Amino acid sequence: MKSNKRQFASDNYAGICPEAWQAMEEANHGHAPAYGDDCWTAEATEAVRELFEIDCEVFFTFNGTAANALAMACLCQSYHSVICHEHAHVETDECGAPEFFSNGMKVLLVSGADGKVAPAAVEQIVRRRRDIHFPKPRVLSITESTEMGTVYVPEELDAIWETARRLNLRVHMDGARFANAVAALGRSPKEITWKVGVDVLCFGGTKNGMAVGECIVFFKKELAEEFGYRCKQAGQLASKMRFLAAPWVGMLRSGAWLRHGESANARARQLEQLLRDIPGVEILFPVQANAVFARFPPHVASRLHDKGWKFYDFIGSGGSRLMCSWDTTEEDVSAFAADVREAVDKSQVSSTP
Repeated sequence: MKSNKRQFASDNYAGICPEAWQAMEEANHGHAPAYGDDCWTAEATEAVRELFEIDCEVFFTFNGTAANALAMACLCQSYHSVICHEHAHVETDECGAPEFFSNGMKVLLVSGADGKVAPAAVEQIVRRRRDIHFPKPRVLSITESTEMGTVYVPEELDAIWETARRLNLRVHMDGARFANAVAALGRSPKEITWKVGVDVLCFGGTKNGMAVGECIVFFKKELAEEFGYRCKQAGQLASKMRFLAAPWVGMLRSGAWLRHGESANARARQLEQLLRDIPGVEILFPVQANAVFARFPPHVASRLHDKGWKFYDFIGSGGSRLMCSWDTTEEDVSAFAADVREAVDKSQVSSTP
């Protein structure tokens, strides 16, 4: 049975936002050149350059796994390694794609509070071994916003860049929820990317309201040499590229990409406040973007699942992850919080001797 109920499991659950849908509809008239030689791809590329205020190289792929894996493979040889947070998506949820597309590059893990890479931990792992028997560290990958729903502020990014510069590391940014990070920080996109040393950004569109599609942005154009061949070999060169590119035109030209990020973040803050008022519910991480991590009393999560709510309990480091999407409403948040309160009350009654 079909359900129109909006969920908190993932922002991938949400449908296509009006701006992306309209742009795709406009692109669906007549014929256009294939493989990216169309006016929509040209306009989307120029819109990305204007957004970041730099002459960058831009590529469009179907999904984030391919974007991250191909970008890192482009920065590495097979005997190199990528350093990332132990909970980073490129480590826990890419099914080995970075290693596969790089022909064997190794992923090295570091820790850090609230899902953020600690510069000291990066330096330690790089300096731990420098012999030829160890895969040479070449790339530092960070996620903005992080897997825990937190954001790196520019000062933290400056510290990461300084560490990467001293250690001769390239910087890759997984920006699956980049719009949410920009909205949370209130800073321009350039201030948290190339101005603080990011070499390549995987700019997420799907979680921001598109049907499909991620944007790979090389801020240093020389790093993108022959990258188009990688995309083709990996099955990421869309023949009807205009349908990957057009949503970016609709989203960027209208400013919808940022509005949707702001809206999702606002709903997450609302959800956090409502959950904090419920006895026994613990908020696990600072709520800075569109994710809320909460620990519920025993049996509460299962009761919520029984009522039809969907959310994940295995992402991050414990608790339940609740994601707000571009289309999450105040009513959605209030309804979920009310069911949490009811489930907590029942849990307390059932545990009373």
